[in-house]
Amino acid sequence: MTDLSNSVSIRDLSLSFGAVTVLQNLDLDIKDGEFLVLLGSSGCGKSTLLNCIAGLLEPTDGQIFIKDKNVTWEEPKDRGIGMVFQSYALYPQMTVEKNLSFGLRVAGMPKEEIAKRIARASNILQIEPLLQRKPAALSGGQRQRVAIGRALVRDVDVFLFDEPLSNLDAKLRSELRVEIKRLHQSLKNTMIYVTHDQIEALTLADRIAIMKSGVIQQLDDPITIYNRPKNKFVAGFIGSPSMNFLTGELADEGGRTVFRTNGTSFSLAGYEATETLPPGRKVVLGVRPEHIKVDGDLAGEEAHDAIVDIEEPMGADNLIWLKLAGHTISVRIGGARRYAVGAKVRLGFDMTMASLFDAETEDRI
Repeated sequence: MTDLSNSVSIRDLSLSFGAVTVLQNLDLDIKDGEFLVLLGSSGCGKSTLLNCIAGLLEPTDGQIFIKDKNVTWEEPKDRGIGMVFQSYALYPQMTVEKNLSFGLRVAGMPKEEIAKRIARASNILQIEPLLQRKPAALSGGQRQRVAIGRALVRDVDVFLFDEPLSNLDAKLRSELRVEIKRLHQSLKNTMIYVTHDQIEALTLADRIAIMKSGVIQQLDDPITIYNRPKNKFVAGFIGSPSMNFLTGELADEGGRTVFRTNGTSFSLAGYEATETLPPGRKVVLGVRPEHIKVDGDLAGEEAHDAIVDIEEPMGADNLIWLKLAGHTISVRIGGARRYAVGAKVRLGFDMTMASLFDAETEDRI
């Protein structure tokens, strides 16, 4: 029996194609009304998992429940889901109105109810002026709105999105991302969203499931995943530019535990470890670019000399790449602050926001 507060429950799900295992003994509970994002690089199994939930792929083992009903072997049309694909999948010979109504007409729904649902969906998505156009006369963003509308008119409990914004340019992606978030806030339906774009994941999700090789590496809210990654893979996958990683070991200096790399020691004061930190343990220190203080921001804290290697002005921010203790690291500072290549700077790490990983297991410690 599954938890009734869960909209979708997945139990011990596995899927293999011959000798290739794509999903491995996966368990996942998605709460009613939750926006869950499946995030990972190509080939990690995120779209495969979504297709299993949709009924487009049959799992090798395990069970899938939607609204406490075992749908593992149900047809897609009987699962109470609406799906939005990356490719829009619109009928080119039909108007937008006909595209929206096609599935309802095939199901034999009364015309009055079809008209009511189309009016509601087109109002929510602001596509009323487009109803008599055909897909060829629409922009990419408009086509994707119609594809979302086709799922919306089904009035289902669970919406599945398979990289719906991947074919759009950056400006349109940003605009539609806001629209999808607004749609979820309005409808409060359960939404499961697949993407490889970490910005989409961080901005849309109530929780993010980061996947690698068919296994969920971490399942948590965006802030926890960003600030307290469970392992080095998650830490490196989330964040742009990526978290800085420095390899070294723990050491004892005058009764205090420090991180030492290439002869340079960094105080770990303020770091919240999940276990004891014995001297001699090989570790990797991770620090995000915005958690490194430069020059005037240090206010008497521990500081180290570094040399500016590259500067990347980004408007509101300025990204500088520095040489520090045999490592190249990136630091994010205000856009008005500029440094010449070769300039010497003083910097310090905010250890309250840092991450330590075991060098062998790569798990957070």
